[in-house]
Amino acid sequence: MIRRFAGSLLFTLATLIAAVAYGWFDTGSVAATAGVVWIVLVLGVLEVSLSFDNAVVNAAVLTQMDPVWQGRFLTWGMVIAVFGMRIVFPLAIVALAAGLGPVDALRLSLTDPIRYEALVSGAHVAIAGFGGAFLLLVGLDYFLDPDKTVHWIGWIERRLAALALVHAAAIAVVLATLLIVARLLPGHEALILIEAGLGGIIAHIAVEAVGTVMEAREAARRLACALVRSGLGGFVYLNVLDASFSFDGVIGAFALSNNMVIIALGLSVGAMFVRSITLLLVERGTLAQYRFLEHGAFWAIIALGAIMLASARIAIPETVTGLIGAALIGLSLWASRRATTD
Repeated sequence: MIRRFAGSLLFTLATLIAAVAYGWFDTGSVAATAGVVWIVLVLGVLEVSLSFDNAVVNAAVLTQMDPVWQGRFLTWGMVIAVFGMRIVFPLAIVALAAGLGPVDALRLSLTDPIRYEALVSGAHVAIAGFGGAFLLLVGLDYFLDPDKTVHWIGWIERRLAALALVHAAAIAVVLATLLIVARLLPGHEALILIEAGLGGIIAHIAVEAVGTVMEAREAARRLACALVRSGLGGFVYLNVLDASFSFDGVIGAFALSNNMVIIALGLSVGAMFVRSITLLLVERGTLAQYRFLEHGAFWAIIALGAIMLASARIAIPETVTGLIGAALIGLSLWASRRATTD
């Protein structure tokens, strides 16, 4: 256990040293520096709590991937997750919202954090639409499977499996959800939500298309049809999924700090621990031992997608989001243990 988390612990130590150096350089105060370190730690815990279901889903896909692509996701994928989503993504939002170049956006984040936070928060409806639609499709695709025989919440999951016989049922459900939420928003925000939601749907279809093409090529090359999302398709799928999971963490981080450096440090710590948890789940075969754990993770994904869409209309604390995901995974773990002992 300690060995698996050694890298994350060392990364956390290096991050805290960087936080101390930055806090002292920026404030020159011991108390203020201690406050910076505390916020970094809290942000790390927040990221882990919000992304534990992400770790379970990542492990489910990784167990079916080629070992070479597993390694690439756990190395290059982490660079994309930490650098891309925790640093570049907020800067890209600000650059687009304010019509700035990347350098100006970076300068704004460092010199005017209050305006920077306002610009990122102002893009919340679009983020909620894209991320919510994508995550809903990810969750529904898992349950809308006519060949699925193992059910946790049987009375719901059996009906969802039967619904898979209806062509494009998952997309229809997501579109209907987008329309319902959009009707509760002012006109311009409704249009933004729908456009962003359509973008999330298109992104999901595109990722699935890449995965399908790569699976076909891999199957032809190895003459083995059992490989699922085994190469580049799985790599792309997991990174887009991680990006969608990261939206609420990045936005929620502004509740604690509007300083981009502090946010990046804290969320990066959380991302490293999510990676370690993913590796632990894969190595120990936890998903095979606990038959309903994957179900709980995908129900948590559906809940997160619904919460993201609902947050376009009402403010939902990140604590609630994290607790719902943790509760669903905890219940599925408990049900798995009961099923094993019965």
